[in-house]
Amino acid sequence: MCGRYAITTAPEAMRQLFGYRERPNFPPRYNIAPTQPVPVVRLDNGLRQFALLRWGLIPAWVKDPKSFSLLHVARAESVNEKPAFRNAMKRRRCLLPADGFYEWSEFGERKRPFFIRAQNRAQAGGMIAFAGLWETWVGPNGEELDSVAIITTPANRLLGTIAERMPAILPPESFDLWLDCAKVDALTAAAFLVPASEALLEAYPVSTAVNRTANDSPELIERVSAEAPPPPPPVPVKRARKAADDRQGSLF
Repeated sequence: MCGRYAITTAPEAMRQLFGYRERPNFPPRYNIAPTQPVPVVRLDNGLRQFALLRWGLIPAWVKDPKSFSLLHVARAESVNEKPAFRNAMKRRRCLLPADGFYEWSEFGERKRPFFIRAQNRAQAGGMIAFAGLWETWVGPNGEELDSVAIITTPANRLLGTIAERMPAILPPESFDLWLDCAKVDALTAAAFLVPASEALLEAYPVSTAVNRTANDSPELIERVSAEAPPPPPPVPVKRARKAADDRQGSLF
């Protein structure tokens, strides 16, 4: 259902692809997880804007975020009905740029991770865009927290052997219509939330090292043998774990 994904495209290349004004600088990330800040593209006064939002949507009506389970995904079939998402679907739609995402499949007593990315890496710079919804939560003391959820659809035939659901991936020609909440109503926008074509994507097995959120390196997206489950990742020493964990508070 998309619990991890990767952004490896260079910042300026991503800015050109998605057409926002800001010029953020950030390193590649290979294991982005819920609760971390993630980049989104949304409209601000009619222009595309880059912003960092916490992955895990908090509806505006929540009284205490600490006691609320973060909603990192939203089902396409119910976004116009669920109280947590229907207002955002009307007014706060966004895109989440990605170079690929992970799904897990049953493999004996263990789950094997797969990396899914655009099959034609030259097309659209190799990036894909998830459909997302964002909200601003305002606390009792005026504090604000912007958060986001990725919309999912039933898996297409390619991914159906791996997982039941997949992110809703929007083609570039739909970006403007999806983002423009003023001109495109929620029911019309929902028509874009369909499983991606099998021809768009490729999936291959990767190391179980991705299971640890502290791991974040190019090796995570390298193909491994499908004949046998890969060996478990080495357990880092305490000092190495602390250094990795300290990085998880920010995408950058």
